[in-house]
Amino acid sequence: MHPTLTRTLRLLGALEAGRRVELQLRLRDERALPDAMIIGAMKAGTSSLHGYLTQHPGVIAPLRKEVHYFDVHFDQGERWYRANFGRVTEPGLNLDSSPYYLSHPLAPQRAQALVPRARLIVLLRDPVRRAYSHYWHERDKKRETLSFEAALAAEPARLGDDEQRLARGEIRSSRAHQHFGYLARGRYAEQLERWWHVYPREQTLVLRFEDMARDPLAVLARTLDFLGLPRVENVRLEARNARKYPPMAPATAERLRDYFAPYEARLQALLGEGVGT
Repeated sequence: MHPTLTRTLRLLGALEAGRRVELQLRLRDERALPDAMIIGAMKAGTSSLHGYLTQHPGVIAPLRKEVHYFDVHFDQGERWYRANFGRVTEPGLNLDSSPYYLSHPLAPQRAQALVPRARLIVLLRDPVRRAYSHYWHERDKKRETLSFEAALAAEPARLGDDEQRLARGEIRSSRAHQHFGYLARGRYAEQLERWWHVYPREQTLVLRFEDMARDPLAVLARTLDFLGLPRVENVRLEARNARKYPPMAPATAERLRDYFAPYEARLQALLGEGVGT
């Protein structure tokens, strides 16, 4: 969808309706599959990096940033998925940016079966700060009503065994698993290992949110090199979805540092560096 039309439809409150119409029209065409995917983590800068990349003349933006095919829309089928991307004859790199892919238990094997050569981009963030940003995102969306501390305490009961049930195909989706995994989404090593069980590690670029916040142009250049695209300089580097929220209680932050310490150690062993501060 053309950016000008997207802005107009958003102002009119008709963006989703417009996308549905365009999707139906696109189903008539032969469409490509993505060449690269930003797979997570949620609240780690995926929207910003997607925005930077889709300004590149060699990148074809999807119909919507978060297609969510390999997690929540898998039953829509391959033709529906393809309808979100460019035509097969259109030159350029097609990009899917769906941050739930990283933590969904079936996304890696589903993706590998359809796009085994896709390049994977992962953004990681200090898990304590990611959890707090995630919480306020859910509050803003009116899905979360508990305090941050209460939501952390409720997470085990909320998620229950939904991850295992998703993995076994017993349930198609889990609202709690997708939206309320403030702790679970920060256990990065186990998620990366699941992807690297089916994708070669060298097909993955792991980036740090903190590096992108400090020097977005350098991170963009590194990403373009990974994707085999020429570097560009004239890019608008505004951060996307940046929010201001009250500071976290120091005692809560300390408890979270203790909680994530063993997971950070596992990540450091896997990558040679962690992401916590």
